Amino acid sequence: MEEPSPAASAQPAGSCKPHLEKLTLGVTRILESSPGVTEVTLMEKPPAERHMISSWEQRNNCTLPEDLKNFYLVTNGFHMTWSVKLDDHSIPLGNMAINSISKLTQLNQTSMYSLPNAPTLADLEDDTQEDSENQPEKPHFDSRSVIFELDPCNGNGKVCLVYKKGKPALAKDSEIWFLDRALYWHFLTDTFTAYYRLLLTHLGLPQWQYAFTSYGISPQAKQWFNMYKPITYNTSLLTEETDSFVNKLDPSKVFRSKNKMLIPKKKGPVPSAGSQKGPSGPPSAPSTPKSTSGSGNPVRK
Repeated sequence: MEEPSPAASAQPAGSCKPHLEKLTLGVTRILESSPGVTEVTLMEKPPAERHMISSWEQRNNCTLPEDLKNFYLVTNGFHMTWSVKLDDHSIPLGNMAINSISKLTQLNQTSMYSLPNAPTLADLEDDTQEDSENQPEKPHFDSRSVIFELDPCNGNGKVCLVYKKGKPALAKDSEIWFLDRALYWHFLTDTFTAYYRLLLTHLGLPQWQYAFTSYGISPQAKQWFNMYKPITYNTSLLTEETDSFVNKLDPSKVFRSKNKMLIPKKKGPVPSAGSQKGPSGPPSAPSTPKSTSGSGNPVRK
């Protein structure tokens, strides 16, 4: 999580200034009116100065998209959180963040190891991934793509600003992608404005970016999605049968064995009179067991 700068200040969302209320598109009021939601907090940050944006572009040899540049001229980053109250305890749940211009760092420049032969992200790239017909070409960790981290996603992955044609990077070649923890890429939006709307309408719910992957979000996150449904169109995740992961108790099934009704047994066919009675005359003598050569005690004569 990004540490607040000295000029930044956290304040309850209910006391937001008018420009901050417009920045959140009214999501703060929706959260505050939701049952169980508490501590809706928005970190107020000062605008970035134009020379900071120009310095970033010259240093990275990249041109920021116009909508992202205008965003930084309004607020140098974004951070909004909210919690839920369960059993008199406040549990942090929602988290919405956009890195400041100083935290917008290139992804493959952050090395985890200082060893000379340590593997890089380019070495770990899976070239066997096939691009889908409905999605653009996936980013690369080598010089073919330039990748900057927009949101660390609380350790659940990374939302990245991706330039698809290397340096010098132009704004028209930028897209927003999600990199999961297994280093697989998932396309999100063409523009930063579209991604920012997704961020707000999904209320910063845990793992919401995984709703745009082929394997979806975890069962625990699905429970939170059912309690606080995103203010957005129904994705394939939300169109699934919700009964498949919501626990329900059906008393009629639980106590079914105690209320079982006795079903009368069906009587077999009545045997004919000829099979019950033998021919008329004296009863025959009981037959004696025959001697067998197999198992059992032999009969002595």
